[in-house]
Amino acid sequence: MRAMILCAGRGERLRPVTDTTPKPMVMVGGKPLLYWHVMRLKRAGINEIIVNSAWLHEQIESYLGDGQSFGVRIAHSVEGPGGLETAGGIIKALPFFGGKPFLVVNGDTYMDADYAQFMDSPPAEGMARIFLATNPPHHPQGDYAIRDGRACIAGSNKMTFTGAAVYSASVFSGMEIKRLPLRPILDRLISEDCLLARQIDGRWFDCGTIERLNEADNYALQKEEKL
Repeated sequence: MRAMILCAGRGERLRPVTDTTPKPMVMVGGKPLLYWHVMRLKRAGINEIIVNSAWLHEQIESYLGDGQSFGVRIAHSVEGPGGLETAGGIIKALPFFGGKPFLVVNGDTYMDADYAQFMDSPPAEGMARIFLATNPPHHPQGDYAIRDGRACIAGSNKMTFTGAAVYSASVFSGMEIKRLPLRPILDRLISEDCLLARQIDGRWFDCGTIERLNEADNYALQKEEKL
């Protein structure tokens, strides 16, 4: 399975840090967020990775290069100013996956988890599987509930979408490359009973604000991780 790390966001809520540093390059546990994703993907056996970028994309390209220094192969999908949003970025990168199921993770998150769990039982044609986490304090309402292994919008046990998901390529096939959010596509899949869901096994942090970034950083430093 191949993977995509989403790195095109501007990071408005992390300013002024992100005025000079792209979100996925902020430090957590003494390393850029991107480092943890790449190394966990490698540990799980995923060695073919594509990274999209827009804001300060040169820094991301320079840090990762072709992936050789990390022991993987990395391709870059550079988007125009403002980026293409999540779905648009995936559609632009779609040829990289060769029509096969692929993993997507958000570059501005930190996950203390075994990424091999994402590769278990890839979704069938036309389907996807999203990974949910216990609702953090800043998002108590959650996004989706899980019922019989499927994601649903209604329910009292809603959890938060981590951004980690495995998609069959046909979910996006034939779609135009343009600015496009992901939520309408996920909602469509739910209406078609084609969106699987699972709770992530591990800790997940949204590093979208200074406070949340510091929380993830403190956690990672206490773990003293070495990948």
